[in-house]
Amino acid sequence: MSLKAIATPTRTKEILAKYGFSFKKSLGQNFIIDVNVLKNIIETAEIDQQTGVMEIGPGMGALTEQLALYSNHVVAFEIDQRLTPILEETLNPYQNISIVYQDVLQADVANIIATHFSPEQDVKVVANLPYYVTTPILMRLLMDRLPISSITVMIQKEVADRMAARPNTKSYGSLSIAVQYYTEAKVALNVPKTVFMPQPNVDSAVLHLQIRTTPLVKVNDESFFFDLVQASFAQRRKTLRNNLSRHFSDQYTKQELENKMLQAGIDGTRRGESLSIQEFANLANVFV
Repeated sequence: MSLKAIATPTRTKEILAKYGFSFKKSLGQNFIIDVNVLKNIIETAEIDQQTGVMEIGPGMGALTEQLALYSNHVVAFEIDQRLTPILEETLNPYQNISIVYQDVLQADVANIIATHFSPEQDVKVVANLPYYVTTPILMRLLMDRLPISSITVMIQKEVADRMAARPNTKSYGSLSIAVQYYTEAKVALNVPKTVFMPQPNVDSAVLHLQIRTTPLVKVNDESFFFDLVQASFAQRRKTLRNNLSRHFSDQYTKQELENKMLQAGIDGTRRGESLSIQEFANLANVFV
């Protein structure tokens, strides 16, 4: 490890002062100032000297630096051009880092992975994600079916809990199903606000997503499956029957919907939160 790791309060303050950098709330910038937390993230991701790593939002390079020490090569996407001179200085000692100054949601990520990593290389995503754009980024990475084996991210604890939630819990919903359709999800550790500068208003957690080689359930039409799932959670307190009747009122009569649920072996008086992913798949498959 470098003698003056970026992820300390002193070094972070020095860099901020030197470059007159101000945090942009609109970009959700909260920099990590604890090296041990970064090491825990890397341990959770199971990074080694052969691993290729894709990072999103390197900030001042605190996590990037640690990833460079433990992995083969790091490609980091940064949207804030103001960080260019800072990253050029902080990451200058490391030859195995490439910074891409693009919004990851607009970038051709598959092409960038193909450019920077060898075809047989194990590529993992590791990031301290901005809270405001966590879900769009993760869903984009999953739905594009990129050649990555896992995603390990620091995100808002509430969102991490929702993504890893099981049926019949308060956190379980359409987001849980969307994430678990593509991955095995688990909350690896909770992280206090004090390890960030500036401190966020919410608690954080490290979420580990192991990408499945095939989706958890077989569905005939993915877009319909996800539409049905979202409809089922439209109003959490309503029964499945009520939510689906409302959503599909232009396409199916109440009796037709009742027949579909019977066909799938599902009682319409249940609520969406009580159905497993397999039950949702069974229900979706009787429609299409």
